[in-house]
Parts: sequence; structure tokens; C-alpha cells
Amino acid sequence: MIKDRINHLRDYLRENKIPAVLISKDENVHYFSGFYGDSTVLLITEEKAYLITDCRYIEQAQQQAPLYELIEQNEGLIKVSAGLAKKIGVRSISFEGSSLTFNDYSKLAKELHPIKPGISVSLDELRVIKEREEIACIEKACDIGDDAFEDIITYIKPGMTEIEVAARLENTMRCLGSEKVSFTTIVASGKRGSLPHGIATDKLIFEGEFVTMDYGAVYRGYHSDVTRTVCIGTVDGKQREIYAAVLSAQELGVSLLKPGASGIGVDKQARLLLEKAGFAKYFGHGLGHSVGLEIHEEPRLSPKSNCESLKAGTVITVEPGVYIPDWGGVRIEDTVLVTETGSRRLTKSRRKLLEIKGN
Repeated sequence: MIKDRINHLRDYLRENKIPAVLISKDENVHYFSGFYGDSTVLLITEEKAYLITDCRYIEQAQQQAPLYELIEQNEGLIKVSAGLAKKIGVRSISFEGSSLTFNDYSKLAKELHPIKPGISVSLDELRVIKEREEIACIEKACDIGDDAFEDIITYIKPGMTEIEVAARLENTMRCLGSEKVSFTTIVASGKRGSLPHGIATDKLIFEGEFVTMDYGAVYRGYHSDVTRTVCIGTVDGKQREIYAAVLSAQELGVSLLKPGASGIGVDKQARLLLEKAGFAKYFGHGLGHSVGLEIHEEPRLSPKSNCESLKAGTVITVEPGVYIPDWGGVRIEDTVLVTETGSRRLTKSRRKLLEIKGN
């Protein structure tokens, strides 16, 4: 698997006439080497593959990245990487501009002299289509999130704080095998539900309020992302109407995912449904984003998406929402795999409107 990824990367380097590349983004270091840690870079040429790290990670790298020649450094990653590039005689070395700070780039250019740095590259596009093993890891992370939801709906009750709910979700996922949380857990209740990224606070949850929970697990480096909105007590007519509209938009979005679909097109259809229901003006973000070693990856489903044709093997979220100031909000989100014939939900917890009573 790693060998195939390195070969794919080398094809990319040849196509773009790049003699060598310095990989510094943690997720790409992991993807192309198997090494799972930080403070490490890869230097890859047509013939050679080096992993440069410090004494803390040498033993780990020996186990996780056997295809790489290991270079132990104690003078700084940039200095040692530049010295190695000059030693092996590369004409130029490209870099990941999105992960290399300006200061590190300036240092790299200085240390490389008289070799000039090559072009900035983005290697994330090589991770868009997930392999079978990657999908299995994402699916496991999704299962953990689903199990956490089944637990939280037996636990949550009026008088709890949003932070208590977030803590329970996070602890449950850790106990089920999550390495960490995918992102800062969102728990937004009542009027705070109008905040799409309303992270948990010490606000008390009251009877009759919607509670939106957006959270995820990480399994072997791969993320899941799920949002569920539940009512604590009995829903009223407006809550039921808005929830039904969001659920319909979410189901439509999932149904439209297939190879060849465009990111703009899928977003537009779900948005039109919310428009017909009278709520589109309260839906300000994109319909979804891809998921993998990062919680937010390309391609995306949005009015500004650059994805003209989804491909099988892409894992992407569908997460329409309605956020009404001084009232609250609803979001429903699933992580979904684009298959050869359509799509398959990887998060499977209940999406119907739940009225949680008597906990």
C-alpha cells in the first residue's frame, strides 16, 4: 500500500517535472510513509525516499516506515533536509506551501543555496480517493460516533450543561477506541443552536429545547463527522416543520451523490429544497466536505465547489442546516462514501426526530 502511494507520488513528480519534494504536512507524512507522528519530514526523489526525524521517533519510524532510509537529526528539520538535498545532488526541491511557514521557507531557501527552492505543491489531491483500508478506518470511526450517539440519548436530560454532554460524548468515544476527537465538540442548545459552530458552554439545557451535537472520532488517523439534533421533551409545530425540511434536504443530498455528480449541483438541489420550504436564507454554509486524515478535505459540496465530477472512493459529508437568530437551529449530518453506483452512509445512527423524555 505505501509502496503504491510512493509510486503514485513519483508519477506526479515526473508529470510536473519535479526532481524532489519535501513533505512536511503531518497528514501527508503519514499517508506516504506510514509514520504516525509529528516533527518529521520526508524527502522523496525519483530514486530515494528519506524520513528525517529526531531521537524521539527513530524506533517508531523503524517500525512504521520500513521503506524509508531514516535520518536522525538534532540540528533542525529544515537545516538537515537542505543539507541532505545538496548532498544527494538534487537540482531543486519543491515543498508544501500550505504547511511550510514563511519563516521556515526563508530558512529553507537560505540553507539550500545555491540550489533554488522549486515550486510549491499541493499533495492533498493524491488522497482524494480512499483505498479499501482507509474506508475501513473511517467506517470504524463512524461506528464509534454512532455508538456514542446511542449512549448520549440515554444520558442527556434537562438541567445538564452543554459541556457535560460534550464530555460524555468524548469520553464514550475514547472508551470505544477513538484516538482523540475529530474537532472541538459542538453542543448548542436552545437559541444557541443558531450558531453553526457553537462549541459547548456552561449553558443549561432546558425542557423543550433542541440540542445540536456535532462531533467525531478518530481511528488510526482517520476521522468521522456526524451531527444529530434532538429535542429534550416535546417538540412544537415550528420545530417539527424545520426539522422535517432539514431532514428532507439531507436525504436528497445523499441520494444525489454518485460518480460524475458536481459539488455545485448537489449543493444547489438541497438548497432549492430548503428554499421551497422557506428556510434557505438561514442556510449559510456549504452542504458538505470530504473527510479522511483531516476533518476537512477536498472536494466539497458548496456553491463555490471546484469539484466538477465526484469520483467513487470519495468520502464526503452531507450536512444541511437551518440557523435562525434568537430561535435556534437544526443540522443533520452524515459521513457518506461515494460508490461505483451511488453512495452509502457510513454513519448510521437514527435521523428521525427524537423527543427525549424521562432520562
